[in-house]
Amino acid sequence: MEYYSPSTDTGEQLRMAMRHWASGIGIAATEYQDVKYGLTVSSFTSVSADPPIVLISVHQDSQAHDPILASGQFAVTLLAADQQPLSDRFAGRTEHGENRFEGLETFTLKTGSPVLPGGLCVFDCEVTGSYPTESTTVIFGKVVAAQVSARPYEELKPLLYYHQGYRWLSNKE
Repeated sequence: MEYYSPSTDTGEQLRMAMRHWASGIGIAATEYQDVKYGLTVSSFTSVSADPPIVLISVHQDSQAHDPILASGQFAVTLLAADQQPLSDRFAGRTEHGENRFEGLETFTLKTGSPVLPGGLCVFDCEVTGSYPTESTTVIFGKVVAAQVSARPYEELKPLLYYHQGYRWLSNKE
């Protein structure tokens, strides 16, 4: 099998290879000192079902990094295909700047972290640990509450990211 290698730079090789990994998109958010913070995440996964643990990876330069760690809590809303504008907003690709929640409706579950309506599901978490790397921090959260959308399954399509672009699933059989 042949492989294309565009560079001897290992970081660039990783970025090129990871473009072939399809990922769901979520918004991780917290509230700290009466201010809401959030960011788009694609590095989110379940670690354990018993106890219920998930993880997110947050760039240390993110405006939400320190507040998540300081508050000790976060919520993740997994986005539906029709929520691409939220992904762009919380990734900092729009004019909303630091106040990414401006004008948005939110609700809370158990921890008080802001949750966005309309997503596929929500995970409300208490931080149980973190592992800093050179540029990101892997943050582990114990799921203390979760909700799944009440929308019919046939209407639920996840927002995906693949090869530097948004993608959607088709319900064609």
